[in-house]
Amino acid sequence: MAFVSDVIARIEKGIGIFLISSMAIIVALAVLFRYFIHAPLSWAGEASIYLMIWMSFVGGSLGLKYKSQASVTFLIDLLPKGMKNAVLITGHILILTFLCIILYYSYIWVFSPSVANQVANSTQIPMWIPYSAVPVGLTFATVHIINNLVQLFKKEDAE
Repeated sequence: MAFVSDVIARIEKGIGIFLISSMAIIVALAVLFRYFIHAPLSWAGEASIYLMIWMSFVGGSLGLKYKSQASVTFLIDLLPKGMKNAVLITGHILILTFLCIILYYSYIWVFSPSVANQVANSTQIPMWIPYSAVPVGLTFATVHIINNLVQLFKKEDAE
């Protein structure tokens, strides 16, 4: 499972580089066109928002991979090792349950006819493209959480 999580993390990093670069270029062009050429790009704001949404979901998933979320651990740090692992495993199982529920509904939502027939106002792209950030990011996050959970069980078995 670690191999799959690592491959997905590499893919996410590549996607992240592309998204950040694209957003930087689009925003720079929007400023250039608006203030120097006096011909604003009508689609730049919308495209930037969609890129930011994708960055949020892909970046959030990557954050789960590397356990880089902000957390308050002073209570967990006070627990004995066995109890600490049990609490961490329980937390990961709850996160996994939540992700699976949201993931199920996000796939139903993205594949629904209302989304399939919708297009963006300025860019005229199908809305399933920006909306797909939710199931894609949550799928990646689910793989990372499963990997972290497996690592916690291995750590518990080693102790």
